[in-house]
Amino acid sequence: MTDQTRPAADAAPSNWNLPNALTVLRILGVPVFLWLLLQEGGEDAGWRWSAFGVFALLMTTDKIDGDLARSRNLVTDFGKIADPIADKALMIGALVGLNIIELLPWWITAIIVVRELGITLWRVVQLRRGHVVPASKGGKLKTVAQSLAVALFLMPLAWLFWPAWIVMIIAVAITVVTGIQYIVDSRKAAA
Repeated sequence: MTDQTRPAADAAPSNWNLPNALTVLRILGVPVFLWLLLQEGGEDAGWRWSAFGVFALLMTTDKIDGDLARSRNLVTDFGKIADPIADKALMIGALVGLNIIELLPWWITAIIVVRELGITLWRVVQLRRGHVVPASKGGKLKTVAQSLAVALFLMPLAWLFWPAWIVMIIAVAITVVTGIQYIVDSRKAAA
């Protein structure tokens, strides 16, 4: 094989790949999820179970697309940008949807949204300064806690009322603590 026919070993993967397709599916799935959740004011168990199923499916694609991208060397700039957008769109959409159907107070959503968008903006500023701020283990734990809390609130089962609230309060606490930790760690690294 000559140098002209040999593929470059360090060529960037195409944006047209399965992990990116799953990310796009997650973004397109957010309106479907919200439509299901908001049917009949969120009071019909069938619609709520459907919304829960779509939410669970979309959250599963978040895990699968990341694992595939890393294991098959399909990490792209598009994926690095679109994946967090998809995650935030789904989580913020779910929280706002739960606010609209009055299962969750607005202050919970406000705390989580301010932290999520604030840290995202801060990461962009850090990136422009040449500092990449990777996701932390605490950040991943935050995502799991938020996802579990939302899933519990989505299920129309009366006995889940207190477990859903306990998990949501834990998720909010982790959200706040990890947000502060990102900033503290960044300042230590800059010093």
